[in-house]
Amino acid sequence: MTDPRLELQLEGGLAVLTIRRPEKLNALDAEMVDALIPLCRRIERSDAAVVILTGEGDRSFCAGGDIAAWSGNSPLDFARHWVRDGHAAFDALARLRQPLIAVLNGHCLGGGLELAACADLRIAETHVKIGQPEPALGVIPGWSGTQRAVRRFGVQMVRRMALFGEVFGAEEAERLGLVDRVVAKGEGMAAAREVAQIVLSRSPRATELTKMLINAAEGEEVGRVLESLASGIAAASDDLTEGLAAFREKRKPRFPGQGT
Repeated sequence: MTDPRLELQLEGGLAVLTIRRPEKLNALDAEMVDALIPLCRRIERSDAAVVILTGEGDRSFCAGGDIAAWSGNSPLDFARHWVRDGHAAFDALARLRQPLIAVLNGHCLGGGLELAACADLRIAETHVKIGQPEPALGVIPGWSGTQRAVRRFGVQMVRRMALFGEVFGAEEAERLGLVDRVVAKGEGMAAAREVAQIVLSRSPRATELTKMLINAAEGEEVGRVLESLASGIAAASDDLTEGLAAFREKRKPRFPGQGT
């Protein structure tokens, strides 16, 4: 499944994912949400060692979920599909094996902040505003805005934005830990590419493993990380070679160190 409003460019070790819907402030509709998971799978299986995520234009990084896409849903469809599908898509982004850098080149509100929370590093341009206005519309921050956002930004930051309606400018957001770096308007992508080059100069495998362990420590994907790491160790052992050989030869395996 593809969507032309989500553009993926693979540049050797770098993947750049751009939301191209500036006329709607880069808001996501159901088709775009559905397209995110196969895009993440493509990134996972590529040679990319680092990923940059951004939005087209300078007005909005991402305005979150397109109100027109969900406001007509029944309560059941809203909960069962819109919210759960968004979670699945954002989980896929947050759990990419590659470090993910978000370039906040425009306002980052609601679901846009939940999208930015998926990143390992956030670079904001000076004109950006950050907040969680969902309760003002009668809904909750439903794409992990009360879960992953709390883990990434701290519970009090989420309280201030979601419960009390605070909106932060880029420099204050940096001071509070909502973003990691602030650059001048129009310089976000260049800054992200500089950071990406640092990642590319390091061991891809060690970086991937380190990200997995950090995610596990944060509670992002403990089960998958443990089983993935253990499976890798098992697959590298002589036991797997012997086990597969025994299966093919229809005999009892003789594992190293098993004794007689």
